[in-house]
Amino acid sequence: MAEVTARVWRAEVDEAQTVAHLMIEFRNFLGESWPSDNAMLAAVERLIEQRDTEYLLGSVHDDAPPAGVCQLRFRGSVWTAADDCCLEDLYVRDGARGQGLGGELVAAALERARERGCRRIELDVNEGNSAAVALYEAFGFSCTPARFDGRDLLMRLRLREHAQG
Repeated sequence: MAEVTARVWRAEVDEAQTVAHLMIEFRNFLGESWPSDNAMLAAVERLIEQRDTEYLLGSVHDDAPPAGVCQLRFRGSVWTAADDCCLEDLYVRDGARGQGLGGELVAAALERARERGCRRIELDVNEGNSAAVALYEAFGFSCTPARFDGRDLLMRLRLREHAQG
């Protein structure tokens, strides 16, 4: 019997609901309740049509339904004189973990970034998520070394809290 491998493809506009469903599962996995399901679907439907956003879907084999999603965002950079790719989200359903799907999604993300002429791909990951950190390190990702005195930090400022409900 032939070895069955994970399959990854770029999501099309008509797959927005599938993407949104996986993103909602990711939100729930993170213990969040916002954005709402409807807001998540609306955002995916809007973003999937934009040139600067791509979603990758993945399944553990050809006959399996999608069990993983990766969101890529592209933006121009004055520092690289090219586009940067932000691997913004990557999620694999619990039942599909450990079967290589996460690695296939990362590999496909790197391929898409190269195809689009990106010179840099960035992401953030919680340091407590050791499985994700190990996955990214296996592909050559590392923490950005400090170029000046002190640590490089990913910092955020929330300008407005979301309304619950």
